[in-house]
Amino acid sequence: MSVANASLSIVQEYISTSQKLAKQGRILPLVSPWRAYQVILQLIYIWLQGIIILLFKPTPPKSPDQPTKPLGRVAVVGAGLTGISSAAHAIAHGFDVVIYEAGDRPGGIWAHVNSTSGLQLNSLIYRFHPAVLWRHAFPKRDEVLSEIRRIWKEYQLEPRTRFNTRVTSVTRSPADFVEAEDLDPKNSGHARWIINDGSDGPFDAVIVTIGTCGKPQKVGFPGMPDSEESGDNRSDKSDQKREGKEDEHEGETFQGQVIHSSELDEADLEGKTVLVIGSGASGVEAVETALSKGARDTLMVARDDKWIIPRNIVFDTTLSAQPFGRETPLSFIWEWVLKKWHYRGVEDIAPHHRGIFEGTPVVNDEFLNYIRTGRCTYVRGDTLRLTNSGILVNVRSRESKPKDPGEKKEFKGDVVVLATGFQRPEIDFLPEDLFPENYQRPDLYLQNFPTEDWSILLTNSAYVNAIGTVGHFHIGIYTRILLTLLLDKDARPAPKDMKLWVDNVRFVKRGAKGGPLSFFTYMELTIWLLLFHLFRPDRIRWLFFIMQGWGVVPQEYRQ
Repeated sequence: MSVANASLSIVQEYISTSQKLAKQGRILPLVSPWRAYQVILQLIYIWLQGIIILLFKPTPPKSPDQPTKPLGRVAVVGAGLTGISSAAHAIAHGFDVVIYEAGDRPGGIWAHVNSTSGLQLNSLIYRFHPAVLWRHAFPKRDEVLSEIRRIWKEYQLEPRTRFNTRVTSVTRSPADFVEAEDLDPKNSGHARWIINDGSDGPFDAVIVTIGTCGKPQKVGFPGMPDSEESGDNRSDKSDQKREGKEDEHEGETFQGQVIHSSELDEADLEGKTVLVIGSGASGVEAVETALSKGARDTLMVARDDKWIIPRNIVFDTTLSAQPFGRETPLSFIWEWVLKKWHYRGVEDIAPHHRGIFEGTPVVNDEFLNYIRTGRCTYVRGDTLRLTNSGILVNVRSRESKPKDPGEKKEFKGDVVVLATGFQRPEIDFLPEDLFPENYQRPDLYLQNFPTEDWSILLTNSAYVNAIGTVGHFHIGIYTRILLTLLLDKDARPAPKDMKLWVDNVRFVKRGAKGGPLSFFTYMELTIWLLLFHLFRPDRIRWLFFIMQGWGVVPQEYRQ
């Protein structure tokens, strides 16, 4: 979509809404200057993106046959947002690519969420590729998928994508066409890789973009219809019996509907009471979706409290730019500001034990208002089981921790939503020796490269927690770092150098809760970029390529 078409779409949307308001006789909203002001802001936003596209969009190949003389071959595992972006960057700079996708369409996790799901962060800091053109500051699922598919097609990736092809093995290629020394990372070489049965030939590098969200994680509770109890709940039940606390609801089965938060699109929630188990981003979104679909009221059961930060681009960007990637003695300032500003009136649900940099916060403006106005009841506690007409919860105080003693209470409802997130995808298809002891996810070189061979890159597939970094420009930077190492033998780090880097970062961040490298920030990448060029002037020529993507464009793309 061009800037002109996007601008026209916004104007047409404004006219269409105005016509509906006029037919409904809603004069005040129709003549409101605020609506016109919002349209002007949207148009300015689109034109601003047009400048970004003009400056930084890499040139796409003109036909599926290009590049005719590739600089190398790169395999991309996963056709989600990160995979499509990585592949588009690689092919734009003259590398041939093949994308392997286990599903039947591009989009990754965005292809499997509710239509009401949308960006929680401002889309200005969700520019997963320089060619992206958002029409809205907080686009919904369909707009996100539309941009992913547009870039997929524009960069000639459609014929290079193998759908319904799960990667089960990535193995080293034998030294049939290169010198054995060129395969050794200790001698500035790197392995060549075979995907599955090798029918696509060897690859110079592999980019793994399976993300951190896989299949829906459906946690089992006693009393769920047609399901077995999970191990955790069986142990809880045994503990209760040992303590003489018999379950008065034992044998009961919930008579309503039980669904995962990713299945809300087809759910009939009109006039119903919806009970949401889980307080993360999935839980917050489930409450929003339920209320938008006409639910009478909602209740959230939070096993532990999560930080909720506002949809404010200045605040979120400043927070994500924190240089240490961990809790510091000054982190209380952020937490104090949030409690006084964002949590006003509901300070009791702000986390008591968890610091702002100890987990990925939820970004949302409406959820706390739902609690203030009574549209959502917030219950802190452990879900013990489902009953005939609701859920039984061990309700705890703010100062408590999960499984601490509390008061048993039953909450009645018509629908139970399991907002229990998604399973973390496995990377067992990669060779085990890439991840020696103490250098496994997330303890990797730049948090994305295995220390044994830099020709494997795990973009957005290794971190544990982060703030506002999943779909941003770092995808292109990491891809171009990989391409630089493929192009410049003198720039390649040896395994001992990569381990030394990880060890130094761990030393600096020693004592961080959750692990020194569990929280991803841009600061480590920024320091690396400075040191990479500062101490080796011969690498200056790669600076603008790595940062902006300038300088490596096949001549045939320009013709």
